[in-house]
Amino acid sequence: MVSVATLLLLRHGRTTANADGGLAGRQPVELDETGRGQAAAVGERLKGLPLAAVVTSPLIRCRQTLELALPGAEPVVEEGLIECGYGAWEGQPLKKLAKEPLWPVVQQHPSAAVFPEGESMAAMSARAVAAVRAWDARISAEHGPEAVWLACSHGDVIKAIVADALGVHLDLFQRIVADPASVTAIRYTALRPFLVRLNDTGGDLASLVPPPRKRRRRATRATDSDAAVGGGAGAAR
Repeated sequence: MVSVATLLLLRHGRTTANADGGLAGRQPVELDETGRGQAAAVGERLKGLPLAAVVTSPLIRCRQTLELALPGAEPVVEEGLIECGYGAWEGQPLKKLAKEPLWPVVQQHPSAAVFPEGESMAAMSARAVAAVRAWDARISAEHGPEAVWLACSHGDVIKAIVADALGVHLDLFQRIVADPASVTAIRYTALRPFLVRLNDTGGDLASLVPPPRKRRRRATRATDSDAAVGGGAGAAR
């Protein structure tokens, strides 16, 4: 399971909109003081990881997060990682939106939710998943199966990518949590993805770097896509 590339999904730090209880959407909201501290803290956790690539949503809150967390990186903008287009909902207080007829649809049947003058959640999920899978295939081909790469994006986008990795319907993605400045790790194999870490806001990230690939005996029948029956031994310490 460790001889495939590893994707680290980083959510941006807290923003002024998060703090005020608003829905930022694609508005150019920036990190607040807490968010800047979160970005710096996750940078300490990411320090030393051999990142083969760093890609980001084009929105400023993600770019600010990476500037603070990975000041030496040169992130590549990926439009597929942009926040969901909430349309007329953008900039509105969440407590006001909770009274809208669309709100229970977003909560209980998000695959049917289409935001007024905006994007559908299904479309957001499809383009985000396509983006990370394409990047993962490219990085694996260029840097080998031990590569680790990072994508900085938004809460609903990350939740949709995780739902796809788990093989669950988009209607269940509201059960997933992606906090500000959290790290989620996924490994894509030929048969299935593996969710290695979810919503991690404080753990050691060094164990996510795959060890050097060992030459396998021809007799073995295990593949990268096989799950460890019984749970396995975990990452090497």
